[in-house]
Amino acid sequence: MLFSVTTRTFLHRLLLVPRFPKGLFSRLFMDLGALVTSLNDFASLSLAENWDNVGLLVEPSPPHVVHTVLLTNDLTEEVLEEAVDRAAGLILSYHPPIFRPLKHLTWGSWKERLVIRALENRVAIYSPHTAYDAVPQGVNDWLARALGTSSTSPLHRSTVPCYPGGNSYRVEFSSKHNPGLQATLSGLQTILGVSVTSLPARRGGEDWVRVSLSCTHDGMLQAVDLLAKDSILYKSTEVLPLQKPPFPEAGMGRLCSLSESISVATAVEKVKRHLGLSHLRLALGTEKTLESPVQTAAVCAGSGASVLRGIKADLYLTGEMSHHEVLDAVAEGTSVILCEHSNTERGFLRELRNSLMVRLEDKVQVEISEKDRDPLQII
Repeated sequence: MLFSVTTRTFLHRLLLVPRFPKGLFSRLFMDLGALVTSLNDFASLSLAENWDNVGLLVEPSPPHVVHTVLLTNDLTEEVLEEAVDRAAGLILSYHPPIFRPLKHLTWGSWKERLVIRALENRVAIYSPHTAYDAVPQGVNDWLARALGTSSTSPLHRSTVPCYPGGNSYRVEFSSKHNPGLQATLSGLQTILGVSVTSLPARRGGEDWVRVSLSCTHDGMLQAVDLLAKDSILYKSTEVLPLQKPPFPEAGMGRLCSLSESISVATAVEKVKRHLGLSHLRLALGTEKTLESPVQTAAVCAGSGASVLRGIKADLYLTGEMSHHEVLDAVAEGTSVILCEHSNTERGFLRELRNSLMVRLEDKVQVEISEKDRDPLQII
């Protein structure tokens, strides 16, 4: 029996039939949950900045299997239609298309339309954003290679809660032995997400007890509420947020010490070649020329002013900075190369594709969007 395209599409959505890439009836696929776990392991979302919105942003109803992953820097409506045409089960969008909370889903806003169309066509959306900025061999390390061989280190090292999603707080207090203490300890032991440890201590020749609680966020709040009922205990209570030591080589931005110094003019040409650009913007530092040497460079993909601010370097390389931020850098003798925001990120998708193919053991196809592009052009 023959159906029209519209009828076939309707039946597909009704029956939730898994879609195969055009011309390819491959047995290779991954369950969405397993795929997301692998992506999270590839670059821990705990590396992302706390203001960011990362991870799985749009999830079709389960079960959902993915045959094709489409990589894009920005998820536009044009890229979403490309994903539908390619039968992609997941779009990995470097920038999160959902950043601020959506109060409704209507056809009046292009970002809301993205979510509607993605769910209608059973396309999941995942965004790593600043997790990929911070991870070793991520976006910033790729951008730093534009300048040639160098030793690099993060401008701002990454730290994360000691146990993301788990016990991230320590609550401590001391008390003399008394009947009320035992009742308090018994109450603390009933709180979900609180582990109690007590040790004997001596203070002023008297026997005391030092109590340490390992808590989740919710457990910490309940423990503090309980301790607040005893003013003496509450006054001695300390709450300590737990953090891991900085991740080795992970963090925002990169400081590059070049193996061999190059001129500003050479740096410009190297960056153009690495990013595939015919033009970029350059501000020379005070008393600097195109022939001035560059031995150190501070690099930040995207909008780098907040990350680069105050860093001593011969050159700043980033996507965009405001006029006054450029003036500040120039006044300190630092030259600035601006390439437009997403031009400093998009080229990383080629390396990402190769890395994910290995990581995912070729269980899914990983493709790069042909519709994704920087919205700004220099004409």
